[in-house]
Amino acid sequence: MLGPSGAGKSSYFNTINSVFQDRITQQGMVGSDASSLTKVYRQYQVRSQTTGNKFNFCLCDTCGISVNDRPDLADLNYLLEGNVPNGYKFNTAPINPDIQGFISDPRLEDKVHCVVYVFAASSIKIIDDNTWVRLNQLQIRMNERAIPRLIILTKIDELLQTIAGDVSTVYRSKDVQNAVQCVSEKLHIPPGNVFPIKNYESENMLNNSISCLALQALDRMLGYATDYLTNQHDLMQTT
Repeated sequence: MLGPSGAGKSSYFNTINSVFQDRITQQGMVGSDASSLTKVYRQYQVRSQTTGNKFNFCLCDTCGISVNDRPDLADLNYLLEGNVPNGYKFNTAPINPDIQGFISDPRLEDKVHCVVYVFAASSIKIIDDNTWVRLNQLQIRMNERAIPRLIILTKIDELLQTIAGDVSTVYRSKDVQNAVQCVSEKLHIPPGNVFPIKNYESENMLNNSISCLALQALDRMLGYATDYLTNQHDLMQTT
């Protein structure tokens, strides 16, 4: 997951985790900070509420991206290739093979199989042009590896008061449609790969409409990750 600070990357994991645990959870760090609250690279795994077993996917949380912050192009290469260990602490120095726990020979399961951009729907218009340029530069690395991408738009309840009362009306909102179209054009990603959601933040109980939107995005992620793995398997069969 990549996106500006405060967009809701950690909160999205908490939302998905809440759905599977059937209660509001806060395993991922959330809140506010001058830069990014997420300081480490976390590979979050969701567990079954009944058995405690891990499901066969993880959501990788990164520090908030901006013009001057990490990850940069070199960092992203290491992240995509699966060289960066779980728990790596982001800092001003670039990622390099000398960091503690560096994975020098990553397996296919260590690599990133789908990239998810996370933006706050209410903040898209204030993202500066340099950040969009930088995000598109990062996409070059993803294109080289044929890694699928999609976008999550969080905080849709801040666009329109009626959505705050019932997020099931999200696809009837012109404001949401405009936000979807905007990020689609900025990152050259089809509108069908943009998912407006609301994370669990102030709620004390689960809500079916909130959960369904988050699960729709997760379902597409897992589908695209499966497609990527299928392609990799086919390539290995021909070499």
